[in-house]
Amino acid sequence: MVAIVFALLVSFTSVEAQAVSNESHDWYFKRSNDHAPATTEPEFLEMLTKSGGYFIGNTDQRELYLTFDNGYENGYTSDILDILKQEEVPAAFFVTGHYLTDQPDLVKRMVKEGHIVGNHSWSHPDMTAISDDRIREELQKVKEEYTRLTGDKSMQYLRPPRGVFSERSLATSREEGYRNIFWSLAYKDWETNNQKGSKYAYDSIMKQVHPGAIMLLHTVSKDNAEALQKVLRDLKKDGYQFKSLDELVFTRTLPRPLAP
Repeated sequence: MVAIVFALLVSFTSVEAQAVSNESHDWYFKRSNDHAPATTEPEFLEMLTKSGGYFIGNTDQRELYLTFDNGYENGYTSDILDILKQEEVPAAFFVTGHYLTDQPDLVKRMVKEGHIVGNHSWSHPDMTAISDDRIREELQKVKEEYTRLTGDKSMQYLRPPRGVFSERSLATSREEGYRNIFWSLAYKDWETNNQKGSKYAYDSIMKQVHPGAIMLLHTVSKDNAEALQKVLRDLKKDGYQFKSLDELVFTRTLPRPLAP
């Protein structure tokens, strides 16, 4: 009898393991052309929909969602926060374990000024190359340190490190209470030794912008910090409104089948 039960458990586990693919993918999106919505691969959209993730918002409205990845500090986040405060624009900052331990005051300021702080993992690994238990540990350590710093227990958004994901990593992080947030607007802004000036940053953002864009920027970029205020002001003049991820996830009914 014990042998039969064991065999059934092994069989069930094998079926479950096969049901969720760990095929690794690099996030891909086709950039906006003439400010039409960006698109992604149908299989990627299907995986995001299934896991409750997002890469784009309501494309029927001139709404934008500003997000930053914070792996380490390069001296510009305080300036960026100053600009966001002046322009009354909400943002989401996805932080690593290093950022939390190295820049606790900036993290506290993000929360104090009404921004969302999301999970970018503790050590920035490829989530498809580590076990489910390791994924949970990476996410839990960030959340615990964030809660210790701020008292806030509501961390619920995840930006997968390097934009690498699989059906398994999406499912595991969703089981931990996270929605994966990808993006529909980005440019190569993270190379600190290859900054090309604020005009380049401004042009790179403005030519890609579209209704419902989830915008990914990096705070290590000098160009972004210098261009940001003009970007925000000109987009608002063009009729765009900046919204928080909470407004996207919890108060919007989207025309696209992105998440329940």
